[in-house]
Amino acid sequence: MRIKICGIRDPLQGQAIAATGATALGFICVQSSPRYVSVEQIQSVVALLPSHMDKIGVFANANPTEIAFISNNCSLTGVQLHGNESPDFCKQIREILPDIEIIKALRIRNTEDLNNSTTFTDYVDTLLLDAYHPQQLGGTGQTLDWKILEEFNPGRPWFLAGGLTPDNITSALTNLKPNGIDLSSGVEKAPADKDLDKVAKLFQELGVLSESC
Repeated sequence: MRIKICGIRDPLQGQAIAATGATALGFICVQSSPRYVSVEQIQSVVALLPSHMDKIGVFANANPTEIAFISNNCSLTGVQLHGNESPDFCKQIREILPDIEIIKALRIRNTEDLNNSTTFTDYVDTLLLDAYHPQQLGGTGQTLDWKILEEFNPGRPWFLAGGLTPDNITSALTNLKPNGIDLSSGVEKAPADKDLDKVAKLFQELGVLSESC
């Protein structure tokens, strides 16, 4: 299972989280976010990461030129579209960046939102399901209604996000089978300041869960 820790800013924290076992790190490229990082900051983190680590830039309603510039200059392996991007926009990004992973994040309120996720499956590599918040695009600490996800099978790999923590990850994964999990606020002291003790506890819980399967 892929394990993505999002909202990385500090190079040494990024390096430590990679060493703990994360398979992907996420960088928030949304200037209004308290977790925003500049191109230079991303480059500083990426310089300390192993080559096999997935490096994901998170964008929201950005223009394709900006997405391409940051992706190419920061050695990103993927882009996560976390705004109101359409399937056509995802297709456009695929044409501009044919060799990197495209992740479409969807904020889920109900089964209708869940069903609408299938409109993206022909245009992206991966889906990410996050909790809906009327003012915030992500990093809210709120969970989804996990029950409606029990039969979710979109025909594409998918990440579970939204309010995951070391304390609830076992409950989340008991009945759900995502291809990956995405955590941000659940392993933080403050926005973009990761709590390495919480990260270690997360991997401890995942280890216990793996042994019990």
